[in-house]
Amino acid sequence: MLEVNALGTMNGTVAALERMVPVDRGHVINVVSLAGLVAAPGEVAYSASKHAAIAFTLGTLFDLRREGISGVEVSAVCPDGIWTPMLADRLDDPAAAGSFSGQLLTPVEVATAVGRLTERPRPLLVVPRWRGPMLRLFDLFPRLALRLLPLVMRDARRRQRRYKKLIESGRWP
Repeated sequence: MLEVNALGTMNGTVAALERMVPVDRGHVINVVSLAGLVAAPGEVAYSASKHAAIAFTLGTLFDLRREGISGVEVSAVCPDGIWTPMLADRLDDPAAAGSFSGQLLTPVEVATAVGRLTERPRPLLVVPRWRGPMLRLFDLFPRLALRLLPLVMRDARRRQRRYKKLIESGRWP
């Protein structure tokens, strides 16, 4: 997981920058995850690998600016759960409930947000936007997060079951 999510992001970014930096033009967009912003319960290794990807993405942008390179952008996109085959296999897994805690997105919704990001670059984009500040509160107040965790996970499990019903009935996505 670390090799793909963290080292893969790092190697891909460096490879892209090798072509962009000499011409001072381009935009590296790393699709990370909301799990990179918060320590996701039940997905600790995944979260750690995504934290590393965000740190590398933002740190690289800071280094480019420090070196006077202003024509190359580097962004991290942190979407909520995306409906993919990876999640389809976890509809019955209570340990994966955290992935269903927010708003499941389609790949098209995330691609649309990435497209907008190319027109108006920013270092970090959270999709949907409201989830970022909410989840960062958990990191700011870990004792409170621990107390709320049973409620959050119960709600996430309820959402997971609801998504399963919607999918089985053909009403989503």
